[in-house]
Amino acid sequence: MSFRTFFFAVLGAALLLPSTAGACSSCGCSVNSDWASQGYSAQAGFHFDVRYDYFHQDQLRSGSSRFDRATAPIPNDRELQLSTINRALNLGIDYRFDGDRAVQLQLPIFDRPHATLAEGDDELSGSRSRGLGDVRLIGRYQGFLEDRSLGVQLGLKLPTGRRDFSFDSGPQAGGPLDRGLQPGSGTTDALLGIYHHGVLAERLRVFTAALLQVPLNSRDGFRPGAGLNINAGVRYLSESGIVPQLQINVRHERRESGANADVDNSGATLVHLSPGIAWPIGGSLQAYAFVQVPLYQRVNGLQIEPRYSVSVGLRWPL
Repeated sequence: MSFRTFFFAVLGAALLLPSTAGACSSCGCSVNSDWASQGYSAQAGFHFDVRYDYFHQDQLRSGSSRFDRATAPIPNDRELQLSTINRALNLGIDYRFDGDRAVQLQLPIFDRPHATLAEGDDELSGSRSRGLGDVRLIGRYQGFLEDRSLGVQLGLKLPTGRRDFSFDSGPQAGGPLDRGLQPGSGTTDALLGIYHHGVLAERLRVFTAALLQVPLNSRDGFRPGAGLNINAGVRYLSESGIVPQLQINVRHERRESGANADVDNSGATLVHLSPGIAWPIGGSLQAYAFVQVPLYQRVNGLQIEPRYSVSVGLRWPL
């Protein structure tokens, strides 16, 4: 299978999904830092990755346009969100049995202050949810081709994160926080991925990857929307060891469902451009950094989205 054939197959699968998508209030930055899917070393043993994401959602949007809060009377019959600051620390532990098989554990930790003007209120309500999110356990196999350039992923997202945070200030104090803003969804989700990497030129490497996430159940009247992440990128291998990179990241997610879901204001199609760089620190330790900027944003109802996102991290193959 050629790289071009694989790329268009993945893209076609994404376009066949229903156009409705889900809220991204609790999503992290969609930059791909799964080094195996990009064609980095496939040597056996442990590999560690620590990544910090920051993005500030403060731009209220409706459809594919900005929504001017000044045009909305207060109080309003709809919620008018003001701000969500997302800080996420992601710890990844990857064990490769050999060049073909591996298993990965991902531990996300969130800190998320949030402020909103609830329906019918004329004062802001605030909250701060923080703690361990939903753990992911993913297996990988990439022995289909001799050069190990094609791989698949299969795993589960487990309901380990808290989902009982409440508003702590304003008219809504003591009331439950939206389920999409909790560290955990409460559901077990199936994860299915596929990736391919290849050589574009002597020093240019390319990759494309897709990961589908589908909730297998609902919990306490809430079911998150199924989502698909698609990433494509290119990197330049310089003689100095400094590696500039560029990615395009696409996320489709369906609406939430259930009695405790915000059905009207969930669902998004998001496309981002992510320039980045990786560089050696010493030995096998490497650092990396990305800035992610939106190319296209379409949301259902009223939702807040960031103007940019920042990701920095370290990876350490033993």
